[in-house]
Amino acid sequence: MTTEADAPTRTRITPRRSGRRSRWGLLAIGVVIAAITVFPLVWMVMGSLKTPEEVNSPNLIPSTLTLENYVYVFSQVPFARYLFNSFFVSAAVTVISLWFHSMAAYALARLDFPGRERIFLAIFSTMLVSAPVTIIPTFIIVRTLGMVDSYAGLIVPAIFNAFGIFLLRQFYISLPDELEEAALVDGASYWTIYWRIVLPLSRPILSALAVFFFLANWNSFVWPMTVTSDPQLRVVQLGIQSFQQQYAADWNYILAASTVAALPTFAIFFVFQKQIVASIKTSGLK
Repeated sequence: MTTEADAPTRTRITPRRSGRRSRWGLLAIGVVIAAITVFPLVWMVMGSLKTPEEVNSPNLIPSTLTLENYVYVFSQVPFARYLFNSFFVSAAVTVISLWFHSMAAYALARLDFPGRERIFLAIFSTMLVSAPVTIIPTFIIVRTLGMVDSYAGLIVPAIFNAFGIFLLRQFYISLPDELEEAALVDGASYWTIYWRIVLPLSRPILSALAVFFFLANWNSFVWPMTVTSDPQLRVVQLGIQSFQQQYAADWNYILAASTVAALPTFAIFFVFQKQIVASIKTSGLK
């Protein structure tokens, strides 16, 4: 008699236990992946705080913490200049790109004009071309325009990004048509609709794209190395590369320079992580 009454109870408990085990298993896998991801960062920071005598020690945490490595990096190398160049170029590219990309995406998504789909297809097809293929033609154009060894040569070729136009267009397509129709009835122009309605609604996706654009240009290495030879225009990634060649055996200095270069990326991510998540939720590809 009791076995028949207990049978439904067993069937109800077993799925719950299996669900808990699967969640604990996924949690354990996530912890392992997080530890593997964070360990190189912790090793870099700890290594930058070691003395030259302890830099080759297998111990992760040094016995003596020192900031002399950072002082040396900023005093012996124009590292502040490298940081300024990277920040200026990345910020300029980010602001200009968001400005032009948002206007282009709004026109391709909300305005009806001949050849709209063909123009979008031509822009989208550029995403299929890898960056190394375009380096030489881009350099020839930049040299012809006289922008070699200048901030313009670092900024102008990096402005266009088909991914930004594509993502913003998909977001604008998802906006309700009633907003635009009501504004047109009230006598608003398309520029007014774009400036006062579309842009405020685009803050989450624009914030996410700003992070992507800034980090991509902050970590840029190949194009700055191709278009510049003036040490005064050297960005932080080229500065670390030349610093590593000069101090190949002094890993404490190299790790200190790498930590300084990585700090802005960490700060930007932690500040804008909510906007990144919000953009993923609100900008589904339709």
